[in-house]
Amino acid sequence: MSLDEDARWLDWMTRQFESIAGDDKEIDIDEFKAALKVKDSFFAERFFALFDSDGSSSISLDELLKALDLLIHGSETDKLRFLFQVYDVDGSGSIDPDELRTVLKSCLRESAISLPEEKLDDLTLALFESADKDSSGAITFEELKAELENFPEVMENLTISAANWLKPPDVEQKKRRAPRYLTRVYWHNNSRKLLFLCLYAGLTVLLFTEAMLQHSYGGGWFMVAKGCGQCLNFNCTLVMVLMLRRCLTWLRATWVVRVLPLDQNILLHQIVGYAILCFTLVHTVAHVFNFAQLAESGEYRLWEFLLTTRPGIGWVKGTASVTGVVLQALICLMVLCSCTFVRRSGHFEVFYWSHLSYVWVWILLVIHCANFWKWFVVPGLVFVLEKIVGIAVSRMGGLYIVEVNLLPSKVTHLVIKRPQFFHFKPGDYVYINIPVIAKYEWHPFTISSAPEQSDVLWLHIRSMGQWTNRLYEYFRQAESPEVSPKRLATSLRNRRHLMKTQEELFSSTNSSGGVASNEDGAIELMMYRQNGSRSEEAAAPKSESQGPAEPLPDEQGPAERGEAPPLKEVSVKFGENHRFCNIKCYVDGPYGTPTRQIFASEHAVLIGAGIGITPFASILQSIMYRYRMRKQNCPNCSYSWCENIKDSDMKLRKVDFIWINRDQKSFEWFVSLLTKLEMDQADEEPEGRFLEMHMYMTSALGKNDMKAIGLQMALDLLAKKEKVDSITGLRTRTQPGRPEWGKVFQKVSEEKKGKVHVFYCGAPALAKVIKAQCEHFGFKFYKENF
Repeated sequence: MSLDEDARWLDWMTRQFESIAGDDKEIDIDEFKAALKVKDSFFAERFFALFDSDGSSSISLDELLKALDLLIHGSETDKLRFLFQVYDVDGSGSIDPDELRTVLKSCLRESAISLPEEKLDDLTLALFESADKDSSGAITFEELKAELENFPEVMENLTISAANWLKPPDVEQKKRRAPRYLTRVYWHNNSRKLLFLCLYAGLTVLLFTEAMLQHSYGGGWFMVAKGCGQCLNFNCTLVMVLMLRRCLTWLRATWVVRVLPLDQNILLHQIVGYAILCFTLVHTVAHVFNFAQLAESGEYRLWEFLLTTRPGIGWVKGTASVTGVVLQALICLMVLCSCTFVRRSGHFEVFYWSHLSYVWVWILLVIHCANFWKWFVVPGLVFVLEKIVGIAVSRMGGLYIVEVNLLPSKVTHLVIKRPQFFHFKPGDYVYINIPVIAKYEWHPFTISSAPEQSDVLWLHIRSMGQWTNRLYEYFRQAESPEVSPKRLATSLRNRRHLMKTQEELFSSTNSSGGVASNEDGAIELMMYRQNGSRSEEAAAPKSESQGPAEPLPDEQGPAERGEAPPLKEVSVKFGENHRFCNIKCYVDGPYGTPTRQIFASEHAVLIGAGIGITPFASILQSIMYRYRMRKQNCPNCSYSWCENIKDSDMKLRKVDFIWINRDQKSFEWFVSLLTKLEMDQADEEPEGRFLEMHMYMTSALGKNDMKAIGLQMALDLLAKKEKVDSITGLRTRTQPGRPEWGKVFQKVSEEKKGKVHVFYCGAPALAKVIKAQCEHFGFKFYKENF
């Protein structure tokens, strides 16, 4: 640390000590935990014992500062010696297997990692056998030091960790930097959006000025009101155009996407919405002042101008003032209920229902303003046509939820029978309505299955609001109705027969080296393996993240069978968190998102935070399909490889997939899919690995934490030995903590695989961080938003 940091640290530690030690000027073990924020009892007790140099069961300020000074300013050997003493519980001068196991168990508990006792034994033996060079049955200090030297990144982080877990809270230092909005990189990466906003602002100013000049006869306040009114005519139409989802989805497939910021239509919709609020407020205030002037010299009072039709203002029976007051209230309500703190706080329904008042806003605008209908008529007809088409598409055929899986962290995995003519692109989303949950509510969710799965749609829904929680609870608490043994036996027998058929298709596909017509069978087999037993080819743990199974004739919807709808929903429980069912639903879509650009990219970086993996699950499955299409096998031996992608539909040369989860269980959502993807990546490739996966677990202690060093070394050693990660069961090693985005993007930039496009889906706060890094490296950034 620098001299300033050192002085600040000393002052902080002294104040912390004095505030906790009390009158006796010493701290005991409980006070020590509170002062240094060490939660785990094992490490707290070990640190306390080492700091208590006189063995008095309490620590004085001098003892504490002396120990901490050694850790922060001492040599590398001093810090390694301290780490060794933490592990040497009995103080014998060596570490035996039981002591090492105790340390690793404490590390797992503090990192919120749950592993079986057998796996803990494997971790202990892996680290112990590697460090015990002379096979003496104990690890000496020299052996531990030699082992740590095999992990240079751990040695580096050991020095950092000694200061990090004891240093005072960070004090943000404000540096003088140019605002990001004034940098050349920002303007380059946001050129389409900025051009659109400039044109929008210019047109708004032009309309405002023209309307003011046309009404100059009425005085200043009247001119301002008319100028704002003309801008409202334009903005109240534009705000609707920006939400013509079907038209925008169609335009994304044309050259227009290279000119207009179609992928940021939601952001522009929000900007125009705030502009409407501002123009409405100014328009209302200007009219109030204008009416106040008229009231002074006229026969009507101010309240009559504002709240009655007596003055006869307006083209429909003098209702301009009354409709204006109602419009002002509705617009304020819509903007308020559209704020992030409402939509993201589990009250999406408030936003949903308040936003439906746009219909009344348009009706009142037609009554309020004589010229609004001229702006509205064409976009309004397109909007109505879209709605009619959406209703028709959603009601065509019988759509049924045929399978449900309840996954960790309250995620509901729905498997829906796919309509015959339902076509979508990877990453698209749909609106779904489930009458048994809420008859009139439609909610948007990303499709997590690949377009190549011709029979089903997947939706993974995180319980975060009223509707999503009701959905999860409906399937969690639903009791299975009595089902005749004959029906259930037939169902299971048919499923086993179908699985056997898929196994044969998969075997023939692998043996022939091609996919041809068996491709769908291979994909479906992967889904069955997610449902049932562990794949013999993948060394992954059994997961609750289960995929869909082919619906049987007696599980298909009545519309597919040509029968009348059932009188009640059918639900057959197949496992604790897995059931087959026939539940009616309606789907409106699909609608395009920015991820449609992925296959036009050269180097794509996919970043999913938590359930934000859903659009990328679809994309990765589609990549898997196309990947297998280019797999080649040598006719004379068992060697196989993958050619470079040549098809015009996918220009990708490299894909980096980054998945960030809070806890271990969240990885179970898609671990089977990722395992299958890793299996396909086992072949040689001319230009290196096409797809690289990076897993991060934020609850795990990072490598810069002294308490986690041994665990991370053990996990690395066991992963190299077993060729599988102990946390997820994937071959990809799960990294602790959060990504260091600067280093991540620096590595991506150095690979030089082509222009980099970064696609993100997850929390808005993290999006800002990633977007700033993308601007720094000159990467194109896309955020899922609908």
